[in-house]
Amino acid sequence: MFDTLTDRLSGVFDKLRSKGRLSESDINATAREIRLALLEADVALPVVKHFIGQVRHRAKGADVSRALNPAQQVIKIVHEELVAILGGEARRLRFAKQPPTVIMLAGLQGSGKTTLAGKLARWLKDQGHQPMLVAADLQRPNAVQQLQVLGERAAVEVYAPEPGSGVGDPVRVAADAMEHARRHHRDIVIVDTAGRLGVDAEMMAQAAAIRDATTPDEVIFVVDAMTGQDAVTTAEAFREGVGITGVALSKLDGDARGGAALSVRHVTGSPILFSSTGEALGDFDAFHPERMASRILGMGDVLTLIEQAERVFEDDQKTRMAEKLAGGSDFTLEDFLEQLLAVKKMGPIQNLLGMMPGMNQFKGQLDELDDKHIDRITAVIRSMTPLERANPKVLNGSRRVRIANGSGTSVTDVNQLVERFHTAQKQLKQVSGMFGGGPGRKATKSPKIKRKGKKGKVKERRARSFGGGMPGGMPGGMPGGLPGGMPGLPGAPAAGAEEPADLPDSFDMPKIDFSKLGKGKKG
Repeated sequence: MFDTLTDRLSGVFDKLRSKGRLSESDINATAREIRLALLEADVALPVVKHFIGQVRHRAKGADVSRALNPAQQVIKIVHEELVAILGGEARRLRFAKQPPTVIMLAGLQGSGKTTLAGKLARWLKDQGHQPMLVAADLQRPNAVQQLQVLGERAAVEVYAPEPGSGVGDPVRVAADAMEHARRHHRDIVIVDTAGRLGVDAEMMAQAAAIRDATTPDEVIFVVDAMTGQDAVTTAEAFREGVGITGVALSKLDGDARGGAALSVRHVTGSPILFSSTGEALGDFDAFHPERMASRILGMGDVLTLIEQAERVFEDDQKTRMAEKLAGGSDFTLEDFLEQLLAVKKMGPIQNLLGMMPGMNQFKGQLDELDDKHIDRITAVIRSMTPLERANPKVLNGSRRVRIANGSGTSVTDVNQLVERFHTAQKQLKQVSGMFGGGPGRKATKSPKIKRKGKKGKVKERRARSFGGGMPGGMPGGMPGGLPGGMPGLPGAPAAGAEEPADLPDSFDMPKIDFSKLGKGKKG
């Protein structure tokens, strides 16, 4: 959604990096370009004025003028002000002291309330709660049936005593749902309310009546992030008519300019609690202002990527792979397939790679990617025998032809996969050596590896970094060798260089204690 804004801001920052010192005219020109970028992204004018005023004031301060790298200081200021516009710190849901906690969803028709209700129920269930969905949208045709389908997929109860499609009293349904939830020990009640194509008195009166009947702990306004300035106007109307305590952004995977997402928090004063992308129930998470600001500025979102991986990879799988990494065990195609299928569960490959720092410069290659590449690689590996997966060295010409025919691919695809896999195996063995892996080997205590030359002198060479994610990058078949063969990719050496390419400015590398790898309990 923020691709255009990210590209514009990246261009502004590239100009700053070429300057050793920043004059007042440089700061004014930078502020003017950022202002145009925000207005093009459909950010509300009051928000733009406030944002640019803060950036200009801070950029002319002593912190920038005395900095060794003033361009990076300005980027840091822009990042911090973006975080402030988006709400500062993430706020969690407020739970009732005595259950059930009541969450009322409000918004216009088509904003994605019903879908978001199912996603929220699934998200809360995964956290150990017992949520219940309430079908109080009795106006829109088939809204009740849609909520029932979502509830079945999320494995949560749906309270729907009325058929809907214009039949039934939504206020009575909401009130009765509270007693039902107490009798059946549901600790969270999510009320899906009706919307209209536009703000009107009847809709507001009904929403206010449901609010009075249920006394919700949270009234969440669902914003369609693709609606632009209208979303901000509607949010103000709901704030005055019903009273909202939080905002949920839906359809963040769209191709709109995204100005509503940057405007609604500042205009309404209500925190953004959740963000929703895609149609799958798992495309939903708590909103983190700092992570969103980093993604807008092209710095990636490593923490969200890690959290998604932790949800997908089983504990025993993580322990087993860590032991293979630290102990120097053989990494087989069976292991590779297991990793690949787990990565696919994390979501579309484009979204995952987009969370990696610096990947915005490869936007063209990312646009060519889709999950069909993973499906093709999976088909190739599954067309192999157990012996071939365990030991790819036995793959002669006739075996490769058989695998290509069985998977519906070409021999070239099979060859590329095998070559990439051999590279991944070599990298794993190098890393296991650096971590002290293998029998009878001592762990390296320093990031520098000491070796003796021919004349007995000690030579030092710095251990090379190992890029995160799947070893050796993505396997063959990806357009342009993405990402393993792309120069400048974080964690991979730049073309003709020995050391890994630099990460983008202002990116803080996560602190990882490699000494703890492989210390899980062995089965």
